Amino acid sequence: MKILFFDDYKLGVLKGDAVVDVSDVVRSIPHVGPHDVINGLIARFPEFRKALEDAVQKGKGVPVSGVKIRAPLPRPMNIDCMAVNYMEDGTKKEAAPINAFHKSPGAIIGPGETMIFPDAPAVNFEGEAEIGVIIGKRATNVSIEKAMEHVFGYINFIDGSARGLPPDRNVFFQMKSRDTFAPIGPYIVTADEIPDPHKLQIRLWVNGTLKQNYNTCDMAHNIPKCIAWVSAIHTLEPGDILAMGTNHRGLSSFQDGDKVELEVDGLGRLHFNCRDDLKRTWVRDTRLEMEQKGITGRPKQLSGKYS
Repeated sequence: MKILFFDDYKLGVLKGDAVVDVSDVVRSIPHVGPHDVINGLIARFPEFRKALEDAVQKGKGVPVSGVKIRAPLPRPMNIDCMAVNYMEDGTKKEAAPINAFHKSPGAIIGPGETMIFPDAPAVNFEGEAEIGVIIGKRATNVSIEKAMEHVFGYINFIDGSARGLPPDRNVFFQMKSRDTFAPIGPYIVTADEIPDPHKLQIRLWVNGTLKQNYNTCDMAHNIPKCIAWVSAIHTLEPGDILAMGTNHRGLSSFQDGDKVELEVDGLGRLHFNCRDDLKRTWVRDTRLEMEQKGITGRPKQLSGKYS
């Protein structure tokens, strides 16, 4: 099942090229906003699934091309992002120790919205193409063997980064938790539609040029291990997002006016825009292209403030 919010945060389910409004089915879920609706639905999904399926079967729906798609998880309680969690196409000799960081839920934006780069002396701005795992039921000290029982579904996820902000060693909060730095969508795909999340191709385009193109089989620490590790640190709640990290070789600098697209196999395509009021520009090479040219360090800023 593909679940989304559209227009004024009506809850919908995708049916081919149409979206069926299922808001009435979940009206009994206590809520003060759409985040309560979707988090509540995820927590009680077995209770609502048959009614949702019936509503979709009977409903005609409206063309999805004619509606405004919103962020399908407007406010998860937690966004945990795995760090350095890929073997970089097998080029790393050994996996980095398992590690993660917390990203502000306030960073979320939806399809067609805009990632805004702040007036800050970042070396450059990047967006990491990732698969996001959505937690389906509360997880505390979950074993690796039982971890996948806590997965509700999956989503396209971008981990925005403002790289190289001073002072040194005071990085992750100001780099990762900026407003608009977590584009997600266009919808949630329930776990039953993804037979093996460790065999999915992830692609990211900037202005139509393919930049990132890698497979989730290259993960250093797989989904069950990461759920078990994170849930031993803090409790994961229904609707939380665990972003599984990225292959860094295809990362490149985002800048003003960029049109970015992310597609993970089976999860649809997420579109978003970039805006930099300072109109800064950078070299467009990916990290791999820079390496092949013998260039070390970050991409060079070509123009604008802080160049």
